[in-house]
Amino acid sequence: MSDLNDLKDSDDADHGGGAPITLRLLNEGDLPAYKALRDAMLGRHEQAFTSDAETERARDAVSYRVRLHPQAGGKSLFTLGAWHDERLVGALTCEHENRKKVLHIAHLIGMMVDDDYRGRGIGKRLLRQALALLRREPRLESVTLSVTAGNQAAIAVYRQAGFTRYGHLPRAIRLSDGRYYAKDLMSLDLRP
Repeated sequence: MSDLNDLKDSDDADHGGGAPITLRLLNEGDLPAYKALRDAMLGRHEQAFTSDAETERARDAVSYRVRLHPQAGGKSLFTLGAWHDERLVGALTCEHENRKKVLHIAHLIGMMVDDDYRGRGIGKRLLRQALALLRREPRLESVTLSVTAGNQAAIAVYRQAGFTRYGHLPRAIRLSDGRYYAKDLMSLDLRP
């Protein structure tokens, strides 16, 4: 990626009083906070994630290092975090494959906002900032994501940002109790 170290988020308002919500790229010191947020979200919203809470709880925080940047050995370009004081209250990861034929496509994964902070526009801000970072990278032309079908709040945020549905995968995930959930597949052209 191009230089991501000069991340700026112009909207520091909390929209609910108190300390502002700030956005910044996660670093290695943030991994315990990331794991705590992820474990909580997977436990409370199992239908929203492809990963399961039990498996992810067994992982060490350091195993998420691959989500920080390409040099960490994974497919991730970055993970953007939303902070309220010292508390990580939201996160969004962007991945990218290095295969030549798909170098122009990025993927957003793991969007999460702590339940106590929903309705404050944090998800919109994370998405807006992630897209701004992706648009800085000249080789990227489009970005994809998947969202649980029926999650109208999330779908509305993605549509407002310009994403359109290009597919629907019935029975995309099966929960431990046997319930199935479909996923909508969405994409956005970064260079319209």
